[in-house]
Amino acid sequence: MKLKSLALTAALVASTLGALLAPSLAQAQAKEQFFPLLVYRTGPYAPNGTPWANGKQDYIKYVNATGGINGVKIAFEECETGYATDKGVECYERLKGRPGVALFDPQATGITFALTDKVPTDKIPLITLGYGLSASQDGSVFKWNFPLMGSYWTAADILIQHIGKKEGGMDKLKGKKIALVYHDSPFGKEPIPLLQERAKQNGFELSLIPVTAPGVEQKSAWLQVRQSRPDYVLLWGWGVMNSTALKEAVATGYPREKMYGVWWAGAEPDVKDVGANAKGYNALALNTSGTQPKVIQDILKQVHDKGQGTGPKDEVGSVLYTRGVIIQMLGVEAVKRAQERFGKGKVMTGEQVRWGMENLALDQKKLDALGFSGVLRPLSTSCQDHMGSSWARVHTWDGAKWGDMSDWYQADEQIIKPMVKTSAEKYAGEKKLTRRDAADCSS
Repeated sequence: MKLKSLALTAALVASTLGALLAPSLAQAQAKEQFFPLLVYRTGPYAPNGTPWANGKQDYIKYVNATGGINGVKIAFEECETGYATDKGVECYERLKGRPGVALFDPQATGITFALTDKVPTDKIPLITLGYGLSASQDGSVFKWNFPLMGSYWTAADILIQHIGKKEGGMDKLKGKKIALVYHDSPFGKEPIPLLQERAKQNGFELSLIPVTAPGVEQKSAWLQVRQSRPDYVLLWGWGVMNSTALKEAVATGYPREKMYGVWWAGAEPDVKDVGANAKGYNALALNTSGTQPKVIQDILKQVHDKGQGTGPKDEVGSVLYTRGVIIQMLGVEAVKRAQERFGKGKVMTGEQVRWGMENLALDQKKLDALGFSGVLRPLSTSCQDHMGSSWARVHTWDGAKWGDMSDWYQADEQIIKPMVKTSAEKYAGEKKLTRRDAADCSS
């Protein structure tokens, strides 16, 4: 009995030590920087999710083809989520322990909400470019979330600014009727607090019209639009919901010129099936599209011309493909930034990549050198600001292609900042978190 007890004790000690040492040993053994790729190539969101995923994967192949990240090659693995939160969490749990894991891009606001409580324990950053939790801009509370380039609050604010400009001034919005036709999910509901605040300040009447996901049935929603005849419709859709909404607008006779989509409702898959009937429809643009940018030309040369392209060649440079390229570039630049501090040419841990994400400094000169001239605005993050940039434009579908790009708008910080602070403090209170101090911000 004594020998058996000793053997059990030894086994328990070995198991405990193994569990403690496993992550560090796995990291030490990592020879490649691992980027897990959560995707949805199937289901009603696939037409939008696929070019996004292809752009990300092609940029990884491009970086590897040109020497890696200061010599460190990138490994990747896709995991199909179908845009479902439970499957997204399963993918995260399966891939988070891979050696050299850098970060996660959940590609869905619902999955982001579920992972936000997990990543502080696992010490892996989340990049949620243009989506996710708007309050996570406040990095002093949300240490591991990075809603780079914009949130749904900045998106909604910019749309209202643009409509105000078209009306001749923000004061002209008083008495107008604006309807939000939205995907009835965390994604679709996220802009509502900002729009309610804007309605209060600018005096317009806001009506909320939810659409049950995935959005293939919208008859009742557009019956409400036809009856209330709003001056403008804001479309907060994704996947098949967007083209369905445009077809319903055509059927009900609602002017497409009065419709404004979020930047996830402003790509080729959203309008191509509607074609000329969608002419005049507007949507936010976080980035340009087309094959003119140097980085797109380089991907064609280094990846597609060598038979290594992930998707069809004629998709390269489309709106969502380009956004995938941008997201992957920002992840790679975060690793590079971390290497500047923790060791050039080494595989970075999730904690080190998080520091790199929080200290990004991509000015115009740097973007030009990377081949992104004119594709996006310069971006600079900090402990207090995990967004780094809050600019966007509005582009218009001419019946065959996206064009007629507006000037850049910046979200109004006087409205956004107090909302972010209040919401972040509420989150910190609920989770019993303490705001990061100066020492933690510099760590």
